[in-house]
Amino acid sequence: TEPLTVTEFFLVGLSQYPELQLFLFMLCLIMYVIILLGNSLLIISSILDSRLHTPMYFFLGNLSFLDICYTSSFIPTMLIIFRSEKKSISFIGCALQMVVSLGLGCTECVLLAVMAYDRVLYVHMAAWSWIIGCLNSLVQTVLIMLLPFCGNNVIDHLTCELLALLKLICSDISMNVLIMTVASILFLVVPLLLIFISYVFILSTILRLNSTEGRKKAFSTCSAHLAVVVLFYGSALFMYMKPKSKDTKTIDEIIGLSYGVVTPMLNPIIYSLRNKEVKEAMKKVLSRHFHSRKI
Repeated sequence: TEPLTVTEFFLVGLSQYPELQLFLFMLCLIMYVIILLGNSLLIISSILDSRLHTPMYFFLGNLSFLDICYTSSFIPTMLIIFRSEKKSISFIGCALQMVVSLGLGCTECVLLAVMAYDRVLYVHMAAWSWIIGCLNSLVQTVLIMLLPFCGNNVIDHLTCELLALLKLICSDISMNVLIMTVASILFLVVPLLLIFISYVFILSTILRLNSTEGRKKAFSTCSAHLAVVVLFYGSALFMYMKPKSKDTKTIDEIIGLSYGVVTPMLNPIIYSLRNKEVKEAMKKVLSRHFHSRKI
């Protein structure tokens, strides 16, 4: 097939269920508003409350900012597409969406691993998480977008996603698949192993604590991080590491929604509900806001 110049793509994920389009639009809109409000509140609380000026809350603020940027890179477009007949996105728009969402997704993988370890060089570690994640994304996006597309510009997904775009390429993609596999191991498997190792040491330390209250507080903090890790890495591993024979389109799209929308929405909820200091700081910020509005 002769390669054709592609100027736009059509995102047709879940369009086989037209009766669900309005429901999905409303659901994603509500979740996006919760993501913006919840994560913004966590960032503001960690800045304004001096008790939260510690490495852990610095990482939490980073994670919240990252989640706002990550979801903003694709949810607004996705909402338009749910209510649109044409469901199109420009070539440049698609490339930008992929480079930003993939970059921030990879950054989150590294950041969650760094959170389990470093408490000294935390600013440097957070900065390197952003740099490594964005560089990987830039390389993978450029390598895909330079390849020829063969007429078919219909992406069977809700967003401009790496795996979905690879299916439209009409030349050899073995190098892209190799780079993607190596990146999946580096950004998913290695951080997950590092987190697991760190938790073995953390749990053994917690169990040696004499104070029951101390043990309870430590378990509470760790369980919040662990819940986010399981949710985020679980859905990401399913997306990028599952065998090709298990390729089920609808499940992929639902898992994609969970990975892209549900996790960023639950992050501030999980961290604030499991942490007394964060709850108090959030209450203080909200009471200040409502008090100033009354005046």
